[in-house]
Amino acid sequence: MRHDVLPHPAAPAPTTRRIQIAQGVRDSFSAGLGIFPLGIALGLLIIQAGLPWWLTPALSLAAFAGSLELLLVGMTATVTPLAAVALTVLVVNFRHVFYAFSFPLYLVRHPVAKAYAVYAMIDEVYAVNASLPEHERSAPRLLAMQIACEAYWVGGGLIGVALGAALPAPVKGLEFALCALFTVLTLDAFRSRKELPSLLLAGASVTVALILTPGMAMFTALLLFVGLLLARHAIAARRTCQEATGA
Repeated sequence: MRHDVLPHPAAPAPTTRRIQIAQGVRDSFSAGLGIFPLGIALGLLIIQAGLPWWLTPALSLAAFAGSLELLLVGMTATVTPLAAVALTVLVVNFRHVFYAFSFPLYLVRHPVAKAYAVYAMIDEVYAVNASLPEHERSAPRLLAMQIACEAYWVGGGLIGVALGAALPAPVKGLEFALCALFTVLTLDAFRSRKELPSLLLAGASVTVALILTPGMAMFTALLLFVGLLLARHAIAARRTCQEATGA
C-alpha cells in the first residue's frame, strides 16, 4: 500500500528575531559613537562638581536624557531651586512630545516593552530610526537599538567617574560634546533625507528664537519649527490637490 508523503509546511525561520536584534545593535553603533563619549563627559562633570559618583548611574537610569542630565549636574552643584529645575526639565524635554507624533511606538505590542520604548525615546534613537525605510522597522530592532544606546550611556558614565577620580586636574570644554553630537545628527539626517527646506526652516526657527527669547530659545524654536513644518505640509498638500484636479 502506497502512502504519499506530504511535505511539511515551511516553519518560520527561528533566527528572524535574532537577526532583527542584531540589526538594532548595528543601528546603534553610529549613535553610540556620540553617546558613549557623552556619557564619559557626564561622569567627569559629576566628579569635578564634587558630587557623589553614584549620581552618574542614578541620573542615567532615572532620566536617560543626555542634554537634561548635563544641565542637572550644574543645577545640582549650585543648589538650584526646585521650581527652576522643574521648568528646565519641561523646556528641555518638551521636544519629545513632537517626537511621539512620528515615532513608531505602534510596532511594540507588549505593555512593558512599550513603556520602555517611551522611556528610551532619545534624540539619537529617533534620528537613526527616522532614516530607516518603513518596511525595515520592527519592535525587536527598535528595542535592541534603545537598550544598546542606554548601555553606551550608563557604561560611558561609569568610565567617566573612574577617569574623573584618577585625573589630577579638571578637564575643560566637556560641555561642547553635546553640541557636537546634535550637529552630527543634524548632518546625518540632512544627508539621508535631502531635505534642504526643512534644514532652512530649522535654522530660521533657531535664529528667531535666539533673538526673541534667548532665555528659552529651545522651547520657542521647537514650537516655531513645528508651526512652519505644518504650514509647509498644508501648502504641499494643497499644491498636490490642485495638480490632481488639473490633471
